[in-house]
Amino acid sequence: MSSTLATNAVYVSEEVTAAVAEGRPVVALESTIFTHGLPRPRNIEVALEAEESLRKSGVVPATIGVYKGVPTVGLSIEQIESLSNDDSVTKVSLRDLPVAAALRLNGGTTVAATAFLAHNAGIKVFSTGGLGGVHHGASTTFDESADMTTLARTPIIVVSAGVKSILDVAATLERFETLNIPVVGYQTKKYPGFYVADSGFEIEYSVETPEEVAAISNARDSLQIEAALLLANPIAEDKQLPPSELDDILARAWAEATKNGISGNETTPFLLDFIQRDTNGRSLIVNVDVYRSNVALGGRVAAALAR
Repeated sequence: MSSTLATNAVYVSEEVTAAVAEGRPVVALESTIFTHGLPRPRNIEVALEAEESLRKSGVVPATIGVYKGVPTVGLSIEQIESLSNDDSVTKVSLRDLPVAAALRLNGGTTVAATAFLAHNAGIKVFSTGGLGGVHHGASTTFDESADMTTLARTPIIVVSAGVKSILDVAATLERFETLNIPVVGYQTKKYPGFYVADSGFEIEYSVETPEEVAAISNARDSLQIEAALLLANPIAEDKQLPPSELDDILARAWAEATKNGISGNETTPFLLDFIQRDTNGRSLIVNVDVYRSNVALGGRVAAALAR
């Protein structure tokens, strides 16, 4: 097994190891999008399409997941297909990695686990869909995503379309500030809301080119700051869900969740499923468009860093 880590607990593919060592562009990709985020067979199609699009642009894809208990950076096509079709696959955050390893589980890695594994393998850019954040009611439930605290100590560039629309966006942005995680908009100062290009919240900084993103990342590293750089990449307005329609759907989704006593870990999948059903699957199309855009931008940023 080839690994850039100090232990043999993680497998890093030979392709990824060589690309990192040679300073070639590499983009990390998470696995929960195809283990938990998309239905079959769309999940495997999107996963392989993302890898192929990066390769065509001269970038090495590093899809990350847990295969038979081994955290793996650079899953093979066969491993991606296996995880995509596994009904018992577990969602693995950073806290779950040792459990999944010890029990030899298959797992789709979240943003937190993927960022951790990618950074430790020497990868500088990670493209995902939407980030986790602060949930509504967190002032009493303390329901916050582990993505945030992990990214506060993981110096990697994360390309996303903002945080998921079901979250408390204002509180999430406040937490990013508290945790010293910089948020920079790509060609915008309007913070995106995943399904929509504008969540209604402004951010302080924006960049116009991948080269500017690379410059910020290099400056952060020179200052020895450990936090991730969050690059907020909004979906094109002609591909977003109509914002007023989404507001209406979310209001009804929350009402239905309250009526059915949905709480805790059940809330997010319930709300996302409600949105999918209520839009007759259009939300899944937006989800894929968001991911494609972020993967493409991640590739351009990785290429700028390599130059």
